[in-house]
Amino acid sequence: MQTGEAVTKAFLFFLFTKSLIEAYLDNRNRKHILANRNKVPEKFESQITIEEHKKAADYTIEKIRVGKFFNFIELILLLIWTIGGGVEALDHLAKNLNLSEMMTGVTFFGIYMIISFILGLPQSIYSTFVLEEKFGFNKTTPKTFLLDLVKGTILGVLIGLPIIYGILWIMNALGEYWWAYAWAFLTIVQFTIMWAYPRFIAPLFNKFSELEEGEVKDKVEVLLAKTGFESNGLFVMDASIRSSHGNAYFTGFGKNKRIVFFDTLIKNLTADEVTAVLAHELGHFKRKHIVKGLIKSVIFSLVGFAVLGFMASWTPFFLGHGVEAQNTHTGLLLFMMVAGVYTYGLIPLNAMTSRKYEFEADEFASQYANAQDLITALVKLYKHNASTLTPDPGYSKFYHSHPPALVRVQHLESLIK
Repeated sequence: MQTGEAVTKAFLFFLFTKSLIEAYLDNRNRKHILANRNKVPEKFESQITIEEHKKAADYTIEKIRVGKFFNFIELILLLIWTIGGGVEALDHLAKNLNLSEMMTGVTFFGIYMIISFILGLPQSIYSTFVLEEKFGFNKTTPKTFLLDLVKGTILGVLIGLPIIYGILWIMNALGEYWWAYAWAFLTIVQFTIMWAYPRFIAPLFNKFSELEEGEVKDKVEVLLAKTGFESNGLFVMDASIRSSHGNAYFTGFGKNKRIVFFDTLIKNLTADEVTAVLAHELGHFKRKHIVKGLIKSVIFSLVGFAVLGFMASWTPFFLGHGVEAQNTHTGLLLFMMVAGVYTYGLIPLNAMTSRKYEFEADEFASQYANAQDLITALVKLYKHNASTLTPDPGYSKFYHSHPPALVRVQHLESLIK
């Protein structure tokens, strides 16, 4: 068997194995949620009504159904782009413009981004204006949706294409170990974007106002003083213009760190509950979860570039994935397309680590806030976000970054005891 054919068979094996596992786990999750749809788990009977429980089940099942459809579309598109000749055809189109080698590569990626944007629109529109609307979560107007698309497209061009240009230049100009330089370049760019995001990028899409004086701010400031956390401000984001879902998060790093609360979170939780949620988020920072995540990301990125450094000069990699044109831009795009197929098995490992971090953050929160307040806040968030209380255990272990509601509440109750 020729090496190229062996690569094709390996690609198809990994791709269809991934698809079968996804379909199997989705089906397990759907059946488990349906089987538990008509009864609220005993632990939550006093806080969540049967109507709210059924809504969460129906919402999750609908997301599974829609997700399966679009996953199938993505599978077909990936086959078309690869062994179907899509990347090869795109390369011919870019070369026919008779540009310089570098500009051919940038144009190649620019056309791909346009095509991907158009192909991704139906899913975005359906999720926003059909799925989220059906369950009462959508607050996005067509005007806001279009403005987001325009802003996102402009940012993609202004940020994405220069990054592509830089990586392609490094691949062409810096010799055998170009992959190490490309990794360093991309790492610097990513950290720069992380620094710039809260101050320059996020305000393009949402309004951020300082947390108003009052009980919430007073209790949050006491918590920050107790934990020794220094931030560049406490902000409320107008998330309600797009969705009724609630959340809170950190953004930025160094002296540019910000704490951001969704306005929906402030509206639906008490001051003590908001403080408990923030204590949990502070736990991620104080237990070095964010730093560990960044280190892991940087290491995986280095490994990825090292693999790409080999693949970009290995002809069977191109031929086995349906591409005859062996050059820097086709190699880079092809690697970006298929890497997720081969690394799919890492998802449960990452999810397991993330769940461990969630338990540690809850333990931190129980030391600096009332664990019972965190429990009631979590239940309210599950209720307002229509998150199912009864996911399939196998599905949850494979995918979920957070422990199931019952497991997490029981853990918090053990901390109280």
